[in-house]
Amino acid sequence: MGNQHQPIGMFDSGVGGLTVFNELARILPGEDIIYLGDTARVPYGTRAAKTIIKYSLENTRFLIDQGIKVLVVACNTSSAVSLPTLTHYYGIPVLGVIEPSARQAVSITKNRRIGVIGTEGTIKSAAYETTIHALDPRVRVFSHACPLFVPLAEEGWTDGPVVQLTAQRYLTPLVEENVDTLVMGCTHYPILTSPIMGCLGPDVQLVNSAQETAKDVANILEERNVARPRASGGTYRFYVTDNPERFRKVATHFLATRLTQVDEIGA
Repeated sequence: MGNQHQPIGMFDSGVGGLTVFNELARILPGEDIIYLGDTARVPYGTRAAKTIIKYSLENTRFLIDQGIKVLVVACNTSSAVSLPTLTHYYGIPVLGVIEPSARQAVSITKNRRIGVIGTEGTIKSAAYETTIHALDPRVRVFSHACPLFVPLAEEGWTDGPVVQLTAQRYLTPLVEENVDTLVMGCTHYPILTSPIMGCLGPDVQLVNSAQETAKDVANILEERNVARPRASGGTYRFYVTDNPERFRKVATHFLATRLTQVDEIGA
C-alpha cells in the first residue's frame, strides 16, 4: 500500500468535500492531505453517470501522480456511480462517503425508517437505498433531492427565512414519513446542520457523511500500519481545476481559516 509518509488524497466536484477534509484534519492531525476540487466541471449532481466516471478517473490520476496512499472520494455523486471503477483501476484503498453513512444510519435507527437527502444525481442513483438494504432489508428508505442546499451552503446562508423555508419545503415530506434518522447525503449539507435539525426536531438523529468517512479512513490507515503519528503535524495542499479565487472565497464558509494558497491545474 505504501508508507506512512505518503499523503491522503481526496477529491470533490468543488468545495463540499471540505467538510470531509475538516474531519480528516481533526481526527488525523499528523497526516498530509492533498485536496482537489474539480471546480471547472462542478456540479456533478446533474451529470450523466458516464461523465461522472470520466471526471473521477481524471481526478484520481492526478492524485495518484502525487503519490497518495489512500483515496477519499469526498463527493456523494461520484461515490454513487464511480467507486467500483476507481477501485478496479487503482491499487490503493478507495473510500467513498456512502457506505460509512449508510452503515451508521442502519446502526442507530430504531424504527427502521431512514431519510436520505442529496443531489439529484445521488438520489437518482439509489446508491444509499441499495447500500442500506444490503445491510438491513427491513429498513424503509425515503429519499429526497435538495438541490438548493448546495448554493445556500456555498453562499454561507445558514440561517434566515430563505434557508428556513427551503429546508421546510424539502424536509417536511420526510418528517411526515416519520423517519427517525436522516442521512445528509451531500458533503455540503453539514454547513446547514442547524436549519436542518430545526425542521426535523429533536427526535430525529442526523448522520454526517463527513464524520463517518473520516472514521473509516482512520481505521484503514491503522489496519494497514501506515498512519502517521498524531504529533508529527500534517501539511495540506489544495488544487482546483478553475477559478482558485472563487474557491478560496467559498472555502471560508467551510473551513475555520482562510486558505492562503490554492493551485490551479488543467481540467
